[in-house]
Amino acid sequence: MDGGKTILRALAGERQAVPPVWLMRQAGRYLPEYRATRAQAGDFLKLCYTPELAAEVTLQPIRRFGFDAAILFADILLLPQALGAELWFETGEGPRLSTLTTARDLARLKGKDDIHATLAPVYETVRILARALPRETTLIGFAGAPWTVATYMIAGRGTKDQGPAHALMRADPALFDALMARLTEATVEYLSMQVQAGAEVVKLFDSWAGSLKGEAFSRYAVAPTRAIIAELKARHPGLPVIAFPREAGQGYVGFHAATGADCVALDTSVSAGWAAEHVQRHGCVQGNLDPRLMVTGGEALAEAARAIVRAFAKGPHIFNLGHGIAPDADPANVEVLLRAVRG
Repeated sequence: MDGGKTILRALAGERQAVPPVWLMRQAGRYLPEYRATRAQAGDFLKLCYTPELAAEVTLQPIRRFGFDAAILFADILLLPQALGAELWFETGEGPRLSTLTTARDLARLKGKDDIHATLAPVYETVRILARALPRETTLIGFAGAPWTVATYMIAGRGTKDQGPAHALMRADPALFDALMARLTEATVEYLSMQVQAGAEVVKLFDSWAGSLKGEAFSRYAVAPTRAIIAELKARHPGLPVIAFPREAGQGYVGFHAATGADCVALDTSVSAGWAAEHVQRHGCVQGNLDPRLMVTGGEALAEAARAIVRAFAKGPHIFNLGHGIAPDADPANVEVLLRAVRG
């Protein structure tokens, strides 16, 4: 790893006068060049599984904006597809999967060592990016955290309250735990291969962690993340890991120590001032500008960005959004943001 890269310095605990910047979903529909490449691919999954095109859309925001990191273009649901779930995307509605609700469904899944044939194009995308990115740009690999991926596999789609997953957790805890164990093992293999291909950092997206409360949060958000990070760091000493337990609230406090994460990403449900006091004291934090400001722009965007930089100025910080950039964001507002952060 290049210790001079600003993202890696932040992840190592260094406070920097100007924080490094990247945005979740920075390669996406708000960019006209992305839309053109997406049309060339024909459909979303073909874009994910065509290494040259997936690398191209990953590089587009780097060329346009010069972010400090590029994150692999893929989708968290490629892993359940590699395990044997059926996956497709409904236009205007999002992903759909075959559901997993019985022990027979679980038995049909592939083992953790059998996922790589399906995911080989993703690893090739990482290899292309490792060669093509500017020397100063950090390459981030990622996967969905087991709980979030499980919610999609159980319901067959995204749900507002993750009700089907909670229901299975209560009705058949042995089956639910077995699915979580399978996903935890497979996630390790998936991310480890991304690192071998050239990813310098990996991020775990637990987008629905906020619906886990009390002991369930400890058992299904903290414990799998801890297990994945421990095994990845054993295989790849020095590998930095970012964890994003979205909407964890008070669960953000102590998450570094509980999981071994080098950085905890924050959503917009917590203030930067609160997080600086209660979360950043334990390590690097990432976030947490409201993505809606990327649509409205103007001085409100610039001042909110400067306020976040000020709030986190006393410790290691990676500037980012509290969630992904919206498809209707104005690319010009990214320039406004970067001027505000970088001065």
